[in-house]
Amino acid sequence: MPDHAFPDAPEESQHRPERKPLVCFAADAETEEALRAGLSDAVRQEGEFRRADITRAIAALREMPTPWTLVVDVAGHKQPLAALEDLSQVLEPDVRVLVVGDREDVGFYRQLTRGLGVADYLYKPLTAAMVAENFGPVVTRRRFTAAPARGGRLLSVTGVRGGVGASTIAANLAWYLANVAHRHSVVLDADLHRGTQALLLAAPAGPGLRNAIEHPDRVDELFVERAAAPAGERLHLLAAEEALGSPLAYAPGAAERLVAMLRRRYNFILADAPFAADGMGRELLDLAQHRILVLEPTLACIRDTLRLLQLEPGPGQANRPLLVLNRAGRKGGLSAGQVGEALKLDPDILLPDLPKRIEEAATLGQPAAAAGGPFRAAIARLARAAGGVGEDAPVRRGLLARFRR
Repeated sequence: MPDHAFPDAPEESQHRPERKPLVCFAADAETEEALRAGLSDAVRQEGEFRRADITRAIAALREMPTPWTLVVDVAGHKQPLAALEDLSQVLEPDVRVLVVGDREDVGFYRQLTRGLGVADYLYKPLTAAMVAENFGPVVTRRRFTAAPARGGRLLSVTGVRGGVGASTIAANLAWYLANVAHRHSVVLDADLHRGTQALLLAAPAGPGLRNAIEHPDRVDELFVERAAAPAGERLHLLAAEEALGSPLAYAPGAAERLVAMLRRRYNFILADAPFAADGMGRELLDLAQHRILVLEPTLACIRDTLRLLQLEPGPGQANRPLLVLNRAGRKGGLSAGQVGEALKLDPDILLPDLPKRIEEAATLGQPAAAAGGPFRAAIARLARAAGGVGEDAPVRRGLLARFRR
C-alpha cells in the first residue's frame, strides 16, 4: 500500500466518459437524502446515488468504472479502516474519496485523511448544509476564496414576503435548539427598527447591535458578552429598537465581523434576516451556512419564492435554501401539493396553521413550540434539517465537533 491510498485526482481533462463525476453510496435513507440535496446540483444532475454500505459498495465498484469522486458510508462497520484499505484495491489511484461514518474522534479523522488520503470525513447525522459546505468543494474541484468558517453555525431565516411568520419560526427554532437540543444559541434580529424578536422571546433590546454594525472595529468577545441579552439558560438575543426616523450608517463587512465573534461563543446563530439587496441583511444571507425561506400558501409568496431561489448561494452553502411552508392547510390557501407544483420543488417543512396558539404565545412572549404538539414536531424537523440536531441527536463535543459543526 502507498502512503496515501487515495491521492488527489487531476482535473477531468482526460477524456474518460465512462467515469462518472460522482457516485455516492449511503447506508440509510436519511444519509442518502442529505447527500442528494447537498451534492446533486454541484455535478449538474450527473451524480449517481445508491443505497449500500461499504461492503456492498466495494462489490459494486469491482464491476464498474471508478468515478472521479466517490462517497462511501462506513457507519456500523466493525473495521472501517480495513474496509477502506480493501476499497482502495478496486479503485483507480486518481479517485477522490469522501467518507461518511458514525465515529467522532480526531484520531480516526486523521487516520482517514493523513493515513489513507481520504479527502474529507463527516459523521452522522448529516444535513444538506454540512454536505455542501464540506464535500461540495471536493466534488466541484474548487476551493473557497476564503477559509471556511469555524465555530458555530449561522442559519438565516427569511420571509419571502412580510408577515409570513419568519420571525416566529426563527424564535421557535432558536428556543428548540437551546432548550431541547441543548445548544448554546443566539438570535440576531437584523431589523433594527421594527424587529419583533425581543417581544417573541421576552428579552430586552439594547444599543449594542447598532454599535456593532456602525463601528465593527469595536466588536470583540467582551462586546458580545455584554450586548447579548439572556432569553434563557442557553439562549441569548441581540436586537435593537431604533427610532424610525433614525437612519443607520451600516459599515460594509460589519455583519461578518459580528458573526465571527458570535461563532466563538455559540453553537448556533439564528439570523432573523428580512431580504435586502445590500447591507446587513444581504451579508447575513451570504454568510449563512444554511438559508431558510419561509412562505405561505399564496400566489404572491410563490412568485417571491421563485425570485429568491434565483439568488446565488454563498460560499459553502447548500445549493438551495430550505423551504418552510407556514400555515399549511389554511382555509382558502393553496394546498402543499399545489405549492410544490408551482415551485417545481416540494417544501421541505410544513408548519400547520394554528393561529390561536401562535398569537397567544406571541402575546405571552413564550415560544409556541414549548407547548408540544404538531407545531413543535415541525420545528424539530426543521432543527434536524437545518442544524443536524434533535431530541435524539447526540451533542457533538471535542475538537472534531468544533471543526465539523
